[in-house]
Amino acid sequence: MKFKSAKINAFRTWGLLLTLLGMGLMILGTAGIVFWGSAGKVIAAVGLVIGLVAMMASLAIYFWAGMLSTSAVQLECPECRKLTKMLGKTDRCMFCHTILTRDPQLATVTAEQLERTE
Repeated sequence: MKFKSAKINAFRTWGLLLTLLGMGLMILGTAGIVFWGSAGKVIAAVGLVIGLVAMMASLAIYFWAGMLSTSAVQLECPECRKLTKMLGKTDRCMFCHTILTRDPQLATVTAEQLERTE
């Protein structure tokens, strides 16, 4: 499951994709003026407006991910021993993608079993 990631990283990925999409639309819209002259001004206006909306959406997503990150629980991943943040009852490590939980009902290994192995 290397393709699964932590929830905070998933939010940041969507923010990055919207940023790149918005910038791409703005550049393509502006290129409309180069290719079609004065007729491309409409294409430029549409590209710039849609790109601006995508950039504002990415700003909102980054802000939301930042607010979630400040209230996330920090814990040490039992697999890679790095400090990671967890949202909700279950999440994945940001580094090794190990599934983490703080709910004893969902855990497959208890604290006693972990202490015996260390």
